[in-house]
Amino acid sequence: MSFFKNLFGSEEHQGNSSKMEWSHLTEIRQLDEIVKESNNQPVVIFKHSTRCNISRMALKQFESEFDVESSIKPYYLDLLEFRPISNEIALKFNVVHQSPQIIVLKNETVVHDASHADIQAGDLRNI
Repeated sequence: MSFFKNLFGSEEHQGNSSKMEWSHLTEIRQLDEIVKESNNQPVVIFKHSTRCNISRMALKQFESEFDVESSIKPYYLDLLEFRPISNEIALKFNVVHQSPQIIVLKNETVVHDASHADIQAGDLRNI
């Protein structure tokens, strides 16, 4: 079991071991704030399923590749704990729900979204 835990990580988000400074998305009302915030700087929402090994690997890869000097503000959503927020994201931003998934907003518009193996932090460099 410890082999798989080392390979895939624990079931909980390991925010302390990451270089990322995530803002946690825990309330639906934050979505309006994030949209407004996207006028000042791009915003990425990472939707993560804490029970999914694919999602865990995508999160770890994203965190390791993300440029912490980037002007993009990262938000983290535990979609199992906050599923209504994930549902609202799909409706509000007109994107099909996926897990794992990133959604990038700039000037109140979705400018990029990706899921599963298509999640690449490098894709955010030109946003």
